[in-house]
Amino acid sequence: MENIKSETIDNVYSNNILSKKEIFPRKKLSDNSYYVLKNSKKSALIYNDSDDGNIYRVEKTSVSGITPRNAEQAFAIHSLLNEKIPLVSINGVAGTGKTLLALASAISQRRSFKQIFVARPIVPLGNKDIGYLPGDISSKINPYMEPLWDNFKYIQNQYKETSKEFKVLKNMIDSEKLVIQPLAYIRGRSFSNIYFIVDEAQNLTPHEIKTIISRAGENTKIIFAGDINQIDTPYLDSQSNGLSYLIDKLKGQKLYSHVTLRKGERSKLANLANELL
Repeated sequence: MENIKSETIDNVYSNNILSKKEIFPRKKLSDNSYYVLKNSKKSALIYNDSDDGNIYRVEKTSVSGITPRNAEQAFAIHSLLNEKIPLVSINGVAGTGKTLLALASAISQRRSFKQIFVARPIVPLGNKDIGYLPGDISSKINPYMEPLWDNFKYIQNQYKETSKEFKVLKNMIDSEKLVIQPLAYIRGRSFSNIYFIVDEAQNLTPHEIKTIISRAGENTKIIFAGDINQIDTPYLDSQSNGLSYLIDKLKGQKLYSHVTLRKGERSKLANLANELL
């Protein structure tokens, strides 16, 4: 939102909380929505709370050694940490930090949940059955899980091997406090006291999305992350996939928040590929 008075932006910084009417006397805002207030001189990040009708300042909070690099990432982390929002979706192209931010936020809240589940559907490249791949079931599945492990290792590498934080992360894997598995292994279970991250959610059907959410018990937070324009199965498209369905059906709900990440942070080369290829 542009051309906001400097006085209003200053009030956001000095008070951290303002009445919605003070900033937007006539504008209707969506529940749990995020905005950038700016003018030619300054800017502020804000969040519209669905419960009390107030506007809160969003700070760029670091989680598990990961610092947001842009406003959208700051919004995503705020949503991922928000205890009032048990369901979050994050859409963005490759390299925007969807899975990394979700995993880092989950790890930072490990004391609030019994377990952290990170899962993704297995969609073979070219849609060829994984039964044709060599090796046992583990060697067939492991390549599809590697991107999730890469994110975990990236977080772990923010710390020295001798540090307490590094040892805590290692112990989370050894004790199965953090579990990384194919989504098929978790299907059919009920989730209570779980922080559940579903990666590549654009490859799920609307029914699969509904099934996962309907199994959420008390103190469970579910995160769906994906890119609605990168569908790996021929049976879905950018409109019919489960992630698009979720975003469309639940927008404006008090228990739900959605953030779109547009700016790639992986590298200039990755951004070039996303823009032109």
